[in-house]
Amino acid sequence: MSSMFSTRNVFFCAIALRGVFLFYGLFQDAYSPIKYTDIDYFVFTDAARYVSQGRSPYERETYRYTPLLAWLLIPTSWKTPIWFSFGKVLFTNSDIVAGWFIVRILQSPSGGKMTTERALKYASIWLLNPMVATISTRGSSEGLLGVMIVALLWAVKRRQIALAGILLGLSVHFKIYPFIYGPSIIWVLESSRPSSLNEKPSPTPTKASIKNTSLQDEILLFFNRSRVVLCLSSLATFLSLNLLMYAIYSKPFLQHTFLYHLTRIDHRHNFSPYNTLLHLSSTLPDKVSSLKLESLAFVPQLFISAVLIPIALAKKDLAGTMLAQTFAFVAFNKVCTSQYFLWYLILLPFYLPYSSFLAKRQLGITALVLWVSTQAFWLHQAYRLEFLGLSTFVPGLFASGLLFFAVNIWILGVMVEDIGERGSKGDGARVEEKG
Repeated sequence: MSSMFSTRNVFFCAIALRGVFLFYGLFQDAYSPIKYTDIDYFVFTDAARYVSQGRSPYERETYRYTPLLAWLLIPTSWKTPIWFSFGKVLFTNSDIVAGWFIVRILQSPSGGKMTTERALKYASIWLLNPMVATISTRGSSEGLLGVMIVALLWAVKRRQIALAGILLGLSVHFKIYPFIYGPSIIWVLESSRPSSLNEKPSPTPTKASIKNTSLQDEILLFFNRSRVVLCLSSLATFLSLNLLMYAIYSKPFLQHTFLYHLTRIDHRHNFSPYNTLLHLSSTLPDKVSSLKLESLAFVPQLFISAVLIPIALAKKDLAGTMLAQTFAFVAFNKVCTSQYFLWYLILLPFYLPYSSFLAKRQLGITALVLWVSTQAFWLHQAYRLEFLGLSTFVPGLFASGLLFFAVNIWILGVMVEDIGERGSKGDGARVEEKG
């Protein structure tokens, strides 16, 4: 049984799984009225075709992404039909590369120093997951973002701070939400505290050293070299890409890539508890728009994911904190679809080795059953609404959305407790400034 989890076997199975799904998708697209390919992939490829013709990708209605994505997919516009699947191959290959990074991080001293076999078992949660393979082979670009995120974590743990900053800036340009990782990374890049700035740093701060450190010393300690390099490199990357895209595509770039998401109202295929309220906002704008729910929803979401969780947990375990941040961000997001689950699923292998969900089997099974069953309840209500034409908004969709949200909050609470206890036992992964 253990021989199954060798590097060759796991990565061969991961590639084969995606290959089977990819060819099955071609068959279903050709012979079934229900298409396998995600509608978003047609949006991507249409935008890429416009770019290949020297036009703006934003001429394609509903294209809400960076032009970089359309540029990457230009080969899909080439005349030979086989090139249409280029993007799917790119996304699935990104899955594989992300899996390789997961293994390398788990094998590193700061990632648990696992054996190859054990690291591959946890990495298989991503590599051999049919859900991940399905989403990528249907044409979702989440795999590209996933490889950026795990590469960012790998760079921080390897103390490649400039590279980490570049990856952070690139990922935020690619899709806004990874900015929440910035506070956590900054928080862990701390210097060892000296008793005074003229003395050699001591590895463990004492009460006397803290008391004798002035406010000026505290500020100098906070703005250490690693933090400055991370901020400058990430901002330079983010601003450079945005200025370049704005110079080429002007206001449509800002509107569709960034500003649109501030007032986005998307009530279809949305697990969020805001779903029904967003539907009301879209149908009765004159009566409901004064509440500006689509903008106010960001307040609790960002406060929890970008402020509270980083401050409380980042110095205890960076990878676990990033998982908790992402889980909270998705749970509180006004739009929550199955694709968004990949945002935190890719970080799950770093948390599970010490999680209560594995240590207490009954707890883990209960969490999984509740997480899946509440989704199924919501999907049943959505099916009755969209396919049978029945009005299931209240109580059906609204109640199922609240139930799924409640389960997610309970799971998040267990995560936060686990990560906090890991830090209290001295198992955290703080990255310290050298020298």
